[in-house]
Amino acid sequence: MMKEKHTVKVNIFGSEYPIKSEADPEYVKRVAKYVDRKMREISDKVDIRSTSKVAILAALNITDELFREKADKDKTFAEVEDRTAELAEWLKKALRTP
Repeated sequence: MMKEKHTVKVNIFGSEYPIKSEADPEYVKRVAKYVDRKMREISDKVDIRSTSKVAILAALNITDELFREKADKDKTFAEVEDRTAELAEWLKKALRTP
């Protein structure tokens, strides 16, 4: 069953964009607001007049955040797997002991 698509108008870095998505409209607005905030942060720090260059730098910044979060999640998952294996081994030994 296909979800209904909604069109949400968002403003990013001074331009309005109609975004058609199956996602919740409030979620789309939050994502757009985040992108807008990142672009404005870049624009405030670096004197760049090209919107496309600001967008590329913001995309790189957001992608870096994503990759770091994924690496942290993967590390945590690996630690949980290791600890789970250790506990399973401990339980196996404990249950064999009379």
